[in-house]
Amino acid sequence: MAVIDGYAMEFLVYLITTLVLTSISIYLFRTRNKHKVRLPPGPLALPIIGHLHLMSSIPHQSFQKLSNRYGPLIHILLGSVPCIIVSSPEVAKEVLKSQELDFTSRPMSLAVNYLTYDSADFIFAPYGPYWRFMKKLCMTELLNGQILNQFVPMRKEELRRFLKSIFNMSLLGKAINVRQQVMRLTNNTITRMMMNTRCSETEDQAEQVIMVAQEATELAGTFNLSDYIGICRHLDLQGFGRRMKDTRRRFDNIIDKIIMEHEEARSQKKKMGSTSDGGNNHGVKTLLDLLLDICEDEEAEVRLTKSNVKAFLLDLFLAGTDTSAVTIEWAMSELINNPSVLEKAREEMDLVVGKSRLVEESDIPNLPYLQAIVKETLRLHPGAPLVLRASTRDCKLLGYDIPGNARTLVNVWAIGRDPKYWDNPLQFQPERFMMIEDGKNKSSQIDVRGQHYQFLPFGSGRRICPGLTLGLQTVQMGLASMIQCFEWKVGDGKHAKVDMEESASLTLPRAHHLICVPVPRLNPLPLT
Repeated sequence: MAVIDGYAMEFLVYLITTLVLTSISIYLFRTRNKHKVRLPPGPLALPIIGHLHLMSSIPHQSFQKLSNRYGPLIHILLGSVPCIIVSSPEVAKEVLKSQELDFTSRPMSLAVNYLTYDSADFIFAPYGPYWRFMKKLCMTELLNGQILNQFVPMRKEELRRFLKSIFNMSLLGKAINVRQQVMRLTNNTITRMMMNTRCSETEDQAEQVIMVAQEATELAGTFNLSDYIGICRHLDLQGFGRRMKDTRRRFDNIIDKIIMEHEEARSQKKKMGSTSDGGNNHGVKTLLDLLLDICEDEEAEVRLTKSNVKAFLLDLFLAGTDTSAVTIEWAMSELINNPSVLEKAREEMDLVVGKSRLVEESDIPNLPYLQAIVKETLRLHPGAPLVLRASTRDCKLLGYDIPGNARTLVNVWAIGRDPKYWDNPLQFQPERFMMIEDGKNKSSQIDVRGQHYQFLPFGSGRRICPGLTLGLQTVQMGLASMIQCFEWKVGDGKHAKVDMEESASLTLPRAHHLICVPVPRLNPLPLT
């Protein structure tokens, strides 16, 4: 006990000494530099914790409240870490376009660094030769339109499996967890594309995969004291270290086995001189095959390691499954709460597609109201509520001094709800993304590709999400099929409402999963 008491006393003395020295340093800094450094406006910071006392469990909501008071460009301290918060399209354009080279890196947290094998991935890799190589690889070999089109039959097959499963449960009158079911769809679709395997062959395995994805995104997006307060860095007060190790261990158990089996199959094919994929991916080379090809290419511009491959697969796994499933769940929640919008979507579906066949990817361009629903969902519930950047050097932004180590957070969630840029911003109105041309409804020219800075669900510039096209295809087709094939009942009555409370994560999940009873609209289901 004496040892514990002595340690506690030593830590208390250290904390008080640090507090005093920090207070003196802040005072001296302000006194000596008030005419030299012009930081963006912001509230008064406290010693050591900075503005942490102003943060809630959902950061983008806290940032919006601060921006409402101090303006669209503010400076705050999260512990000792300087942060620049951007909350208007005009300032977002400066950061993401006009001065993009000053903000090309990503901020790195302990959780992200560990889960991505020391930044061996693509999404969070520092801007440099490796990142540029992976960007080119994504655009030319992994996620371009031609490659994605080769996977259309496989995506169609997985969607029909999903619908058949929902249909069988609907015949039994069972309530379903919408996010859980959609996560199975997105998991299987992505893993078929990546590795020619289905992660959800059994209930236990399906639950394991979904839990790993959710845990990883939660760890990456939850506030960790160790990232912001130096004296807490090695204390792990919130238990993040244990959770990070457990999550990566479980991911390794899944992915290492798949990679090993894939390598053994590749070896057998080489011995037999076969070029077939040997599986059920419709003869298409998987994304893992493409990555392993580069690993083995001695003349590749950048030689990929197994850690690079695993980290990149983790990027695809998380970005391609969790965000898409969350977006579909939010869209269904909004449609249930806005039955007139849902009815209008069904009318469009019945007119364009009919009831004798299932909606196809080729139908999407002819469903402008469905596209508008997806855009409106992304406006209110963007898959990534904050675009994360980090300043790479000291620079000026709108006349203010930006330190070279500042985390720069573009609050796309707040911009999408700002009444200065959107009429009735809290109301779900897909019509705002429609335009009338020659008496016919057509999709609005405001799209998701990062050129309209009041609407940035996939980011913008060099670091825009490379999986944008795949993400849209997944969300649009999943939502279209659910609208076409089923009625969705919640609660105990026709006018029951779904709560719209958010939860904290790197993505933007609902606080409570959407539980619904599906009722067939098409019976029998036209699966052929």
